[in-house]
Amino acid sequence: MKVGLHLSSFTNEDQDNFVKELDTVAKMADKGGMGLLTVMDHYFQIPYVGQIDESMFEGYSVLNYIAGKTHDIKLSTMVTGVIYRNPGFLAKQVSTLDVLSQGRAMLGIGASWFEREAVGLGFGFPSLKERFEMLEETLQIVKQIWSDDNGPFEGKHYQMKETRSHPKTVQLPHPPILIGGGGEKKTLKFVAKYATACNLFAQLGHDQLKHKLNVLKSHCKAVERDYNDIMITTTGSIKKDTTADELLKELKDLSSLGVDHAHFSIQDVYDLDLLTMVVDEIVPAIADW
Repeated sequence: MKVGLHLSSFTNEDQDNFVKELDTVAKMADKGGMGLLTVMDHYFQIPYVGQIDESMFEGYSVLNYIAGKTHDIKLSTMVTGVIYRNPGFLAKQVSTLDVLSQGRAMLGIGASWFEREAVGLGFGFPSLKERFEMLEETLQIVKQIWSDDNGPFEGKHYQMKETRSHPKTVQLPHPPILIGGGGEKKTLKFVAKYATACNLFAQLGHDQLKHKLNVLKSHCKAVERDYNDIMITTTGSIKKDTTADELLKELKDLSSLGVDHAHFSIQDVYDLDLLTMVVDEIVPAIADW
């Protein structure tokens, strides 16, 4: 089992030195043996994390910066909203990250949900049905671009004359694809059909997570996919008052469900205290789970 770090905020009291603090956090996570570092892929800060006018950097720009500061940790958005990028451009961004990081990129993707930023910046916000149609076509397109098939793609939402991208990714046949969300009729079905990994909210609790994973197993069976080939990940949070023992207990429960990678946002991560606890106490304790 591994733990990962999700950066959900780009705001700190010492904002003038923020880039230096981001550098420090990324290097600590990398050297401390964390498995995955992800960043938000939003354009406005989202509710429940911060205020609408707080800093929100473009996700892939941040990941490319972090790639140059780290060596081992895998890198992804958590997760890219499908409506914000043309699929060909998205494949190019992830391919670039994979080459610059020497094979550490993942594609994290989902159906999008934050209407305010979409409408605010003029992306438009199609119906949920259309967003899921766009998500499936995008998954089909990126897999075709990352294959030897350079031919056209004709879909309802996207049409491409050539699915061509160079340079090729370092990871073959392509970087891992993670789909975020626990929707049982569409999202988990897409995981079984197209993805390398799923991501569920840890706060769902043991019983609901178990249920979601059983649904995923049924979708895998329907498409003759080996469930064990899918990396099971969760996203949770570590609060200021969280102790190492409490976190280990939560991780033990997640491990019992078959979770391979537990991902966390850390409150006031740039203060480093909780991140230090994770890399010094948690990572070594679960290394052989």
